[in-house]
Amino acid sequence: MRTFAADVTEGFLEITHNSFALIGLAVAFVVIALTARPDLRQAGEEQLMNWLQARQVEMLGMPIEPEASERATAVNPKDLPKEQAAVAFWLSKKYRVAPEPLSALVAEAYEIGTRAKIDPTLILAIMAIESSFNPFAESAVGAQGLMQVMTRVHTDKYQNFGGHFAAFDPVSNLRVGVKVLQECIARAGSLEGGLRFYVGAGNMADDGGYAAKVMAEHFRLRQVAGGRAVPFNPPPSLSTQAPVQSIPAAAPRTPAPAAVSDKVALLTPGL
Repeated sequence: MRTFAADVTEGFLEITHNSFALIGLAVAFVVIALTARPDLRQAGEEQLMNWLQARQVEMLGMPIEPEASERATAVNPKDLPKEQAAVAFWLSKKYRVAPEPLSALVAEAYEIGTRAKIDPTLILAIMAIESSFNPFAESAVGAQGLMQVMTRVHTDKYQNFGGHFAAFDPVSNLRVGVKVLQECIARAGSLEGGLRFYVGAGNMADDGGYAAKVMAEHFRLRQVAGGRAVPFNPPPSLSTQAPVQSIPAAAPRTPAPAAVSDKVALLTPGL
């Protein structure tokens, strides 16, 4: 019995020793192969990650997208300069929108406003009046997105953003809207005139009070940016005497008869 037990033990140790040796050789071979072939290593890592994600989906019952946060239009308002943060928090409270996505829009408005030489608080005021910061808003005449630009009229401007569906991407809509606003101001020769063209009332006697609403909100936002305490819902009037920002035109143009093509933005006031 002792001899039998000794033989069994010796055989087990021999097999185990040989197995460990084979495993070690296999591991060494795999390491050498992966080192020599980075493509194999990458393929193996992708397969492993796919398997792990599939297991997570099975356990959680919903898709896993680790990069989803990178697609979100949101930043920490505390990371903004003081002036921009004040504007973002004020708009967030007034329009009941989360401060994080608003902070991203405020930062973008300040950046593109600087390049376009347009006051960023004016850009934000247009978004406020047009859509109340709803990126999926659409008017009865088809104006879409934050700045309520007529997508079918300005389809060419969305080509650099991947197509007309970019109208519902907040940043893309903001950039296209600012471009349209630039063209309107240049065409009219003044800020107020540009707003009238922007809303599609450039050749009309009345814009429905649109320019007045935008200028009033613009003035309030300038006060907020300057560090003043501004009520969230002041009377919608220009009694505050908002300063007029006029942009000189090269030469005044005689208004042409109203036509559908003249309505650059065709936005619905107070959507």
